[in-house]
Amino acid sequence: MEKIQVHDYTIFVGNIWPELKLFLETRQFEQTIVLVDDHTATHCLPVFQAALPELSFELIRVPAGEQHKNLNSCQHIWSSLFQLGAGRKAVMINLGGGVIGDMGGFCASTFKRGMSFIQIPTTLLSQVDASVGGKLGIDFLDIKNGIGVFNNPEAVFIDPVFYKTLPARELRSGYAEVIKHSLIHDPAQWESLRQYKKLEDIDWASLLVPSLKIKQHFVEKDPREKGLRKALNFGHTIGHAVEGVALNSDHPLLHGEAIAIGMVCETFLSFLQCQLPQEEVAQISRYLLGIYDHHPIDLRHFDDYLTLMKNDKKNEQGQINFSLLPKAGSVSVNQQCSTAWILQSLQYYNDLATVSVID
Repeated sequence: MEKIQVHDYTIFVGNIWPELKLFLETRQFEQTIVLVDDHTATHCLPVFQAALPELSFELIRVPAGEQHKNLNSCQHIWSSLFQLGAGRKAVMINLGGGVIGDMGGFCASTFKRGMSFIQIPTTLLSQVDASVGGKLGIDFLDIKNGIGVFNNPEAVFIDPVFYKTLPARELRSGYAEVIKHSLIHDPAQWESLRQYKKLEDIDWASLLVPSLKIKQHFVEKDPREKGLRKALNFGHTIGHAVEGVALNSDHPLLHGEAIAIGMVCETFLSFLQCQLPQEEVAQISRYLLGIYDHHPIDLRHFDDYLTLMKNDKKNEQGQINFSLLPKAGSVSVNQQCSTAWILQSLQYYNDLATVSVID
């Protein structure tokens, strides 16, 4: 068991169940509510129940998927909490991926002006990313996490046992955030990741704590994302726009798949804006395209992408802000790029359609 302290809460990593049992007994919450979606109800809830057979709890269930991370789902959660007679001394355990963690935490933070919540992230993506830092919210008007709050959980409990419940596509999606962490902060880890030729060769649990500690570094220095924490958004300005447009198409993308596209585009912008060496641009692009399928960007919808980018939460004074790479393992925040350069970066990604092997 490893413990990582982030401000006023602890992240428990490993065999979490004895610690979780003790935590719930010590805190003596008046009521325990577990929030799941259709997927985690089937695959993760049985693990939870088997590990804590004596725990009495109420269950709230919502549909799975980013498309349900909205006000309608929040209304269902809030209504269920009222129907269950929940009070502010109850606790909600969010058992699921990033959608459940973001939305469950948001609903708990706003219910009766705030009830306690615990995060049990069950996907690689949510474990290395959404579980740290207290950013909570829902999508609104196709804007990713357009409505939300900063609020820390009582604790986060992370167990790699849930990887067994994940399809390869979900693991690949989560890996995008691991790659991002190495590119913005740890050049040695980036070189280590590049040695993986097949995802089947990766010991996912071994990547968990190093990635968490990178995010911890940025969150502790800038908990409200006023400056340095924006570094964590490398790949996300364009990636969120790609994800938002795809959400309304016949081929929606997982978060990590969209962020991989965003990282390729923003790596190219790093060359234009921050003089990232061309050999590193090629190296990063080839690696990402060797892992993630190429999804051509329809440039006829460029205005739609641009509209979503203009609504990005990092923007200041009407300018689209990027977090870019002067070199692999380093990051520069609050970088503005022209519309022409943004279009050029999307075209650069499209032109990589024939790349299909890891460098």
